[in-house]
Amino acid sequence: MALWQAAARLDGIADNPRLEARLLLAHALGLTRNDLIRDPSRPVDPTAIDALLARRTAHEPLALIVGHREFWSMEFAVSPATLIPRPDSETLIEAALTAFTGRPPPGKMIDLGTGTGCLLLALLKEFPAAFGIGLDLGPDAAALAKANATRHGLANRSAFVAGDWTNSICGRFDLVIANPPYIPAHDIETLMPEVACHEPKRALDGGLDGYDAYRAIVPNLRHQLEPDGVAILELGVGQAKYVTGLARAAGLDVSLRLDLAKTPRAIILTWPNR
Repeated sequence: MALWQAAARLDGIADNPRLEARLLLAHALGLTRNDLIRDPSRPVDPTAIDALLARRTAHEPLALIVGHREFWSMEFAVSPATLIPRPDSETLIEAALTAFTGRPPPGKMIDLGTGTGCLLLALLKEFPAAFGIGLDLGPDAAALAKANATRHGLANRSAFVAGDWTNSICGRFDLVIANPPYIPAHDIETLMPEVACHEPKRALDGGLDGYDAYRAIVPNLRHQLEPDGVAILELGVGQAKYVTGLARAAGLDVSLRLDLAKTPRAIILTWPNR
């Protein structure tokens, strides 16, 4: 009964009201979703679930309410200091695995704008001999990413730094990866309230036209990317053409990888004749 009532309250708020209701109930009870499925008649404190439902019906993201989100089959703690990991960003991990197929894996990696650390830590899981640096302008984000690294047993193969991505780290890397802010500033208020009101604008705002971060990152690859290295950047919808132009102007070769919706989601950059 509690599940159906919770799902009814989430109708029109959640894409999958029954699933979100089950996750909120499990969180209120301190259980996993599977625990709840095994014992659906377990009593529920209405006060606890009502408070969670009130937050969700006010368009607070589910991940912020329960405190975590899955990415690349790994669980990541989340907070208002970072973007919530999204399935589309897994396209970057797939692109990296493809880029290093049939050649030595990357030894040194850097994640520009690391947020939760999900991209870097997923890559460290896939490339077990690599060391990675996560860079984020926000100290709270860098601290959260470090905590996620510890949670996954990857703290000894990673370091997290609060600083600007163009001048905080010296050295060259075999893999540079980034999900930069790419929403045009004037479009942010038109996004769904879960994003516009609850995720950090610093991680969304790509400047007047959405390309400020790319204009900073791409030219700086001449200082950051090894001669045989690979850079992979996430793209917003419709941005492939412009970012491709930036990359070619910087002397880089370009390829694209599509997400599940067949949208160019990752741009893969290498130096010619690598």
